[in-house]
Amino acid sequence: MIQWIKEFLIGKPLKNEAIQGEKYKVMWGLPVLASDSISSVGYAGEEILITLVPVIGALSFMYLTYISLAIIALLIILTVSYSQTISEYTNGGGAYIVASDNLGHTAGVTAGTALSIDYILTVAVSISSGISQLTSAFPSLTKYHIIICIAALLFLMLGNLRGIRESSRIFSIPVYVFIFGSLIMIIWGIIKFKAGMVHPAEPMQQLKETGAVSVFLILKAFSSGCTALTGVEAVSNAVPNFKEPAAKHANKTLWILSLLVLLIFGGISVLANIYHIIPVEGKTVLNQIAFYVFGNNFMFYFYTATSILILVMAANTAYSGFPLLMSIMGRDGYVPRQFSMRGDRLSYSTGIIILSAIAGILIIVFNGDVTLLLPLYAIGAFLSFTLSQFGMFIRWKTIKGKWWRLKAFINGFGALTTAVAVLIIAFEKFAAGAWIIIIVTPILVLMFLRIKKHYVALAKQLEIKAADLKDYNILDNRYRNHVIVPIESINQSSLRALRFAKTISDNVVAFNISIDKEHANKLTEKYAMLDTDIPLIVKYSPFRKVVSPLLKFIESAEYDYKKGDMITVVLPQFIVKSWWQNIMHNNTSYFIKRDLLKHKHIVVAMMPLQLKDDNYVLRSSGPHS
Repeated sequence: MIQWIKEFLIGKPLKNEAIQGEKYKVMWGLPVLASDSISSVGYAGEEILITLVPVIGALSFMYLTYISLAIIALLIILTVSYSQTISEYTNGGGAYIVASDNLGHTAGVTAGTALSIDYILTVAVSISSGISQLTSAFPSLTKYHIIICIAALLFLMLGNLRGIRESSRIFSIPVYVFIFGSLIMIIWGIIKFKAGMVHPAEPMQQLKETGAVSVFLILKAFSSGCTALTGVEAVSNAVPNFKEPAAKHANKTLWILSLLVLLIFGGISVLANIYHIIPVEGKTVLNQIAFYVFGNNFMFYFYTATSILILVMAANTAYSGFPLLMSIMGRDGYVPRQFSMRGDRLSYSTGIIILSAIAGILIIVFNGDVTLLLPLYAIGAFLSFTLSQFGMFIRWKTIKGKWWRLKAFINGFGALTTAVAVLIIAFEKFAAGAWIIIIVTPILVLMFLRIKKHYVALAKQLEIKAADLKDYNILDNRYRNHVIVPIESINQSSLRALRFAKTISDNVVAFNISIDKEHANKLTEKYAMLDTDIPLIVKYSPFRKVVSPLLKFIESAEYDYKKGDMITVVLPQFIVKSWWQNIMHNNTSYFIKRDLLKHKHIVVAMMPLQLKDDNYVLRSSGPHS
């Protein structure tokens, strides 16, 4: 039943050979990797105006232009820089691989950590923002805000678990519709304004200056607008998801994405400026622009619907980048190896599920409030930008080659500008919640480094040199095996375990730990009826301990055990038909196994007895009172 539900939701398992068919070219890769950046530009300009308007009033529109140009300049720098990264590192991983290769493993893990935090927040912020727009349009849904957010999250998770190809087709259409709708709105909006078909709003005289223009105000507005650049790095992380030649397709996707961000962000900033649009409670800047351009007609409502949808779809960029990043870090041993394993549909399902779980927790904890989540956003992305660009700068200085000075200058300047940006964002957003990311990031870095230390120590302990293999004779190094069968009572399960024990050793004992002397006497009497040479050892446990009496017996002179021998403990275990039936039993064997496996000279073997369905047993055995 569970397998049928799983196949219904995510599809039947795919063979390993099907991986090439799961990869995408530019047409399908662009919407998957562009959704975060494209959606960010929708509210980046609004965030700038929210910062400026209450302080400098009508001057906000002039400074909106300057700040937008600065962000566009930074976008161009990042695009050129990441284009070089894609060409040099065709196996993906982006900032993590670049920083690890050129700045050391700690810098690489820091970049990977920062980027993974950014991806998680992308999902939480995007879904919360999209559903907030929906509940604003339909106030009756407000009380179901969190439920709708989690439903959207589960939909995205299931879509991505179905595999790269299917998820790209499921989530691509809304992205393309929004892109084309935005471009049409920008072009038509400028034409209408130039033709005098529409006049700007008249809030100018209402906007009063309450403060002066300051460096800190401009930097704060700039840090708010930098959300337009989150997601640009996604293409360099996802190079392996492209069909061959992967680097060529990824580079083409990056340039098209950057061009679209430039056009849409720049266009919306221009329209906000010429129409004098200011943020209003319950109405986004994008929504107001669409109303001025299209009017109160079908196109306005259609574009509003797609803008809500694109905000939710923005999370899909993280579903492409996070699992792939975790798989690369998993192969390097910095996160659990399960992240590097592909699931039934050849997607990195562990990463997809963990991303969904953490984002869901954030949505619930922060009550799906974008205002609370947004200050946590962007720091991770810009920290990874900085480490990636600085890594490429060091690389060009090291390997040199053709045009290396120009390349080093581009990456060096990119590192400088993004470093300044991350400091601005951290400073300006610190009190609003950025302090959480500043604290969490180093904690996660230390945790990932500790995981790596564990894997390295494990490898050293398991390692055997190839030169030693020819001298290692398994037959000459056989263990003397002792078998102990813990039994609670004489039943089908315990007798089966005793029979199995005799097949692997002649040195077998049955062992009972009794907490009731009367029960011990009954067991001894019943065991004596068996025709067996296996001795029964009964130990009374007044404190109801199970494992410690067994270990004490093994270490005592009473038991014929010598150093270098092995002890196999065969645990009888009956297997019930339904999962809920496990709750009805104490599962003592699990706790015995857990403690015994801490001792290197003890082997634990489970001897299962599969039980039949309750109804079948009752029918076949006749009526019962």
